[in-house]
Amino acid sequence: MADHNRCAFFYGTLMAPQVLHRVCHGSSDPDNPIFAMHQLKTYSAILHDHKRHRVKMADYPAVLPAQGSTVRGTYVTGLTDMDISRLDVFEGSEYSREKVKVRILTQIGDGSGEGNVEGEEVDAETYIWTADPEELDAKEWDFAEFQREKMRFWVGAEGAGEYAEVDEAFGAHQQDGTGGRGANGHITSALLKEQKKDEVVKSAV
Repeated sequence: MADHNRCAFFYGTLMAPQVLHRVCHGSSDPDNPIFAMHQLKTYSAILHDHKRHRVKMADYPAVLPAQGSTVRGTYVTGLTDMDISRLDVFEGSEYSREKVKVRILTQIGDGSGEGNVEGEEVDAETYIWTADPEELDAKEWDFAEFQREKMRFWVGAEGAGEYAEVDEAFGAHQQDGTGGRGANGHITSALLKEQKKDEVVKSAV
């Protein structure tokens, strides 16, 4: 049985539960049976001395260390080693998973942080940008804007391409809640292979 003891801080697309579950569980559908099994808990949190940037020509952001700046995001507990492995593939080579300390928000203020009340400091892992800084925009990435204008491209059939590397590396059937009967499941794949074999035999007769 997998241990659910990993904790991470997310500051971009993974703040959206649909995206996080799609990466970790292979589905963004809240009615999927796998959702009843997860033990994820999410809290609003602040990462100090880092700054969030837009990645040029992309929907997602990046963070870099920056003295005096803060990044608001989500602190998620209950992640498994497999979840982290899937997240590593999803984030790719542009990021490095690093240990950080974040503060849980006991009261959430406005978009500028005015009115935030910070509580306990906790350990977490987060993804720090390690690619060329020239690929980053100085402008702040906006989660509300992402939800409003880009989210539809990250969920459902339209967003399949965003998760292709994760699905290829781990197999979408492993945690899609269908027992391998989903569109990307091992049962479906086996049936398609058998169908192709039949077609080859028929064409040879």
